[in-house]
Amino acid sequence: MREKLMEILTETCPGVDFETETALIDDGLLESLDIVTIVAEIMDAFEVELNVEDLVPENFNSVDAMLELIQSLAE
Repeated sequence: MREKLMEILTETCPGVDFETETALIDDGLLESLDIVTIVAEIMDAFEVELNVEDLVPENFNSVDAMLELIQSLAE
């Protein structure tokens, strides 16, 4: 699951160090269009449905946060 997410992220935003960054939104590394693309790719790749309530910075500031979100939606 992590590998698939990393593939989505690096294709969407090449040059961002997703392995070490923990404030992707807070530091402005991801812009709104990037997030829209990432959300669409996550929903397709992992067959989950993200709601407006899920679209908060805490869920997208790091790879681990995104994985936790995906896992909670998949249950």
